[in-house]
Amino acid sequence: MFRWLFKMESDTTVRRIKPPFGTQSCAAPGHGGLGERYGEDNNGWNGGSEPKRKPDVSLYLLREGLATSLVCVFLLLLWGLVHLSLQQLVIGKPSGEFNAERARQHLERITSVGPRPVGSHENEVLTVDYLLEQIENLRATTAKGLHQLSVDVQRPTGSFSIDFLSGFTSFYDRITNVVVRLEPKGGSKHLMLANCHFDTVANSPGASDDAVSCAVMLEVLHSLANLSTPLRHGVIFLFNGAEENVLQASHGFITQHPWAKQVRAFINLEAAGVGGKEVVFQTGPENPWLVQAYVHAAKHPFASVVGQEVFQSGIIPSDTDFRIYRDFGNIPGIDLAFIENGFIYHTKYDTADRILTGSIQRAGDNILAVLKHLLMSEKLADSSEYRHGNMVFFDVLGVAVVAYPARVGTILNYMVAVATFFYLARKASQPRHRGWHYVANLACATGVALLSWLVALLSVLIVAVLVTLLGRSMFWYTHFYASVCLYGSAATGKIVLVHTLAKNLYYRGMRLTELGELYFDVSLLLWCCSLVWMTQRGLCSAYVPMLMVAFPLATKLLLSKEFKNRGASLKYTVFYLAGLAPPYLHILFLIWVVFEIFTPIMGRSGTEIPPELVLAALVIMATVFLSSFFLHFIYMVRSTKWILAGLGSIFAIMFLLVSCGFLFPYSGNPESPRPKRVFLQHTTRTSHDVHGRVDSRDSGIWINSFDYTGMQHVTPHVPQIEEAVRAHCHDDRPFCGFPWFLPVNFLSKTGTSPLLTSLRARRWTSAWYPKKKLAGEPSR
Repeated sequence: MFRWLFKMESDTTVRRIKPPFGTQSCAAPGHGGLGERYGEDNNGWNGGSEPKRKPDVSLYLLREGLATSLVCVFLLLLWGLVHLSLQQLVIGKPSGEFNAERARQHLERITSVGPRPVGSHENEVLTVDYLLEQIENLRATTAKGLHQLSVDVQRPTGSFSIDFLSGFTSFYDRITNVVVRLEPKGGSKHLMLANCHFDTVANSPGASDDAVSCAVMLEVLHSLANLSTPLRHGVIFLFNGAEENVLQASHGFITQHPWAKQVRAFINLEAAGVGGKEVVFQTGPENPWLVQAYVHAAKHPFASVVGQEVFQSGIIPSDTDFRIYRDFGNIPGIDLAFIENGFIYHTKYDTADRILTGSIQRAGDNILAVLKHLLMSEKLADSSEYRHGNMVFFDVLGVAVVAYPARVGTILNYMVAVATFFYLARKASQPRHRGWHYVANLACATGVALLSWLVALLSVLIVAVLVTLLGRSMFWYTHFYASVCLYGSAATGKIVLVHTLAKNLYYRGMRLTELGELYFDVSLLLWCCSLVWMTQRGLCSAYVPMLMVAFPLATKLLLSKEFKNRGASLKYTVFYLAGLAPPYLHILFLIWVVFEIFTPIMGRSGTEIPPELVLAALVIMATVFLSSFFLHFIYMVRSTKWILAGLGSIFAIMFLLVSCGFLFPYSGNPESPRPKRVFLQHTTRTSHDVHGRVDSRDSGIWINSFDYTGMQHVTPHVPQIEEAVRAHCHDDRPFCGFPWFLPVNFLSKTGTSPLLTSLRARRWTSAWYPKKKLAGEPSR
């Protein structure tokens, strides 16, 4: 019926491969290899001269075009499902308990004053006055209700040391916190904390970071204050006014405010992007009951323990107030953040109109539901009783969250690993596989798979270095899928090439269906090894390799009869892909999260980290993960020449476009801007010696590029930059004597223009600090 789609295999002749140097070949026919006719005397040879013919078989092999089409359609369908789930912000109709339109009005009023850096009139006066006005109005309208509302404006002073970035000590003086306490009349002993911050970085209205969270909290406060049922516990809404100065206001509250001693847990609302879905990316430490509360109560769940372990590993140069409450308050919590469109995070484009009302609605629904659940929970009163243990949690397309204790996950992981090793051991024990011969074949095939991935990694990194040397770095910043075409085609092509060479040169004369089955076992073995290693390390994200082992193994067992009788038939191929769909769908979602976070980060990670190498490494990792169970197909197609030709053509075209400069990294498109980040500040420096005398004084313009391209795209339009006099690092002064606002000088050493002289300054100095100016010497 489907014979027009497939070519029949007539593999009845076996070629003998002579083991090199007298040693056993990993798959040499006649020496226990897969191409051997099993169960024959004299090791399957007649008189030791000619191999016996294999029995006649008629097993299907996939056509090259069909195999490629099926895999591509499979991945595109899953990728489409991931994006569809991400666009569906609100599932079902809003309950009416949270009013997103009213929250949007708060958002627009807060952002209407413009940027709100700490110490500014907009932050310390205008925003505080608006918050107090709304809170006073709410207190007046709910005075006769079941709850009482208290307000306190805290202005703490203090200091703390933190190992964030390169490590530093932070001092703050009379920063602002607006603290609101809602509790049943008569008071409460135990409190929840909900935290947002209303300050911003300079030059950004901070709609997503973090005005929308404060707007959501105002509306959640309104809903809780008007409940017809009294709450069991109280809740503090902390509108903190100094987070961008590296977490100062949260430290001032948790260490100095008298209400802080009653806080048992917290929810922190943050942003690393603009709009979209807010994701739970940190919980704990430990306290699995908080995850259970989110799973039980959240109406639109979106959570991943993988994000928690990646963020807490420190590879993302960012942090939130979660750290302060955890380390200085010793209280557990939940950290949520918007992560989409991080390209305009901390820029002037972070405006209220870019945040969809659906995003506000889903965040409000979730925060209100989780807070209500926790405020009525008995566990909040004595959370220490439920403190021990971690949770494995992940959502399924934003519809539901799967969560279970880490100890249960450990048992489940080891059960899957044992089942896998039992499956492989059973295959090795079959008479036709001849025990250790199968193990040797499996080991050699594993080496070929690892070699293909290593070759792909080295090849892609070489391409990334070439792109960097050509001065075309970050072309993918605006054209992301161009990087997938360039690096992805190179990686996939190298993997296919290595296996094609192995199939045609090393495995000659062996049945392709048996090779396909062997390389399925290789993929299963490698994922199982990673499962065991991650489980032993205590990583909750070990559930990912567990899924990548359990589903393919179950699918293969169910299809074993079909494969044995007919080979790679259409029925087998379709059901095989269907069995891979659940774990691959989750893998594609995690890949989306990784690129959604790390691609924008490369635009603000300084000049010391080569972004091409980072992105190329991420692409090759994604390619390896996705290709693992498709190695099975490479050996079950007659040829791969058109696949290699297609991948080579895509790579050549993309490399030509990139090297010729057709893909500019940045974009000023108002609908989807991709701005270049440059720190520009006029600065006057005065240095004093140990006796307090003025040692030197100068002024200039402090310019730093936030990304690897430095000023190469700016200088042609501002030639004065090249004409200016550059300052030099002084190792005897803190941070080289440069006026760093944040301690990130280790991220920007090359490709920067530190403290360029102004025209006026250039009249009296030809270089920075070439001669000392004594105290009292008049300026010229």
